[in-house]
Amino acid sequence: MSELHLIGVDGGEWRPAARAALAGAKAVFASERLWPRLAGLDGELLPITPLSVALERMAARLVAGDIAVLASGDPLFFGLGRVLSRRLGRERLVVHPALSAMQLAFARLREPWDDAVFVSRHGRGGEGDGLLAKLLRAGKVGVFTDGRQTPAVIAAEIATGLAGLGIEGHRCQVLVAENLGLAGERLVEGSPDQIAAQDFAEPNLMILRLTLPAERGRGFALGLRESEIRHSRGLITKDEVRAAILHRLRLPLTGVFWDIGAGSGSVAVEAARLCPELTVFAVERHPDEQAHILDNRRLFRLPNLRLVAAQAPEGLKGLPAPERVFIGGSGGRLAGIIEAADQAMGPGGRMVVAAVTAATRHAAPELLNRRGWAVSLATIIVQRQGYPPALDSIRDLNPITLITAER
Repeated sequence: MSELHLIGVDGGEWRPAARAALAGAKAVFASERLWPRLAGLDGELLPITPLSVALERMAARLVAGDIAVLASGDPLFFGLGRVLSRRLGRERLVVHPALSAMQLAFARLREPWDDAVFVSRHGRGGEGDGLLAKLLRAGKVGVFTDGRQTPAVIAAEIATGLAGLGIEGHRCQVLVAENLGLAGERLVEGSPDQIAAQDFAEPNLMILRLTLPAERGRGFALGLRESEIRHSRGLITKDEVRAAILHRLRLPLTGVFWDIGAGSGSVAVEAARLCPELTVFAVERHPDEQAHILDNRRLFRLPNLRLVAAQAPEGLKGLPAPERVFIGGSGGRLAGIIEAADQAMGPGGRMVVAAVTAATRHAAPELLNRRGWAVSLATIIVQRQGYPPALDSIRDLNPITLITAER
């Protein structure tokens, strides 16, 4: 069986094994900017773009013998390796890695990179990769760019996101590395606003570093206390009930979650903290509670938490389809809200309704069952008591029934 030699390029000399593979290849696929380095080869020289056409040509040339494909850096690190393995067969691949451009960028900074996380915007849009959430969590992110997702575009996105969380832009430093290892290499550092105002030559990549002071609620994923969450006096889902709601929801790591009648946003806040790549929509009609949601978003640095300042079900129109829905309050519109959520949610969805009143406990299961959902109920009774025991330390909270519905 003929082999596909995937050869990394980092600007240095070819390694002996890579040189031998190039010499023996019937065809060599490479970016046209690399063709001058390949002069004198006996094999056919072919462009690697557009990739869809190149893949068809690779499959055809493999029938006749070995081929070579050139890619920048380490082809198995956000590179061509994944695509070639899937399309042409992992058993055919012989990989000759070079120094990754990202590794080289961290070396230029003299910055350890074992604690960094990485995002590729190359050939992808920016939606849904949780870049800002990753930066807030890890403090150090390497980003692969392209002609649309440029350093200026990404830096502007970060600047806007940080400002929305009340974080000063100077706390983030951005490095843009152009033409690493090649002629014309250039390194530019600055704040997100400074980088957003500049143009950069391709190819390039970015390293984002964020330094923040420690704040409360940052060192754990679940377990915020009522006193830590900004809310109107007494109007908040109690800690024990909130934990049970999140357990019943079985939140996915990614996707969309609607918290309807969100109040101060306590359930939405805990969900957004637990799953940084889950997009959480807190739907709330009361201005005072909307303000609390925004305060909590800033306090706990939650870029994936979004306020929908509207009443349901009207405010649900146009939202992305959810994987999970929690109904904490309905404002007397429970039937319309369940109908809207039912129509929006696909297979495998899960919905939880918190019922404080007998009317909701009776109506919600019937409405859900009528629409074909499998329904179960659990009533939670919480008694709080201090220690040492004392009569005046015992406090019974109002019972609440959680109605869980599954597709």
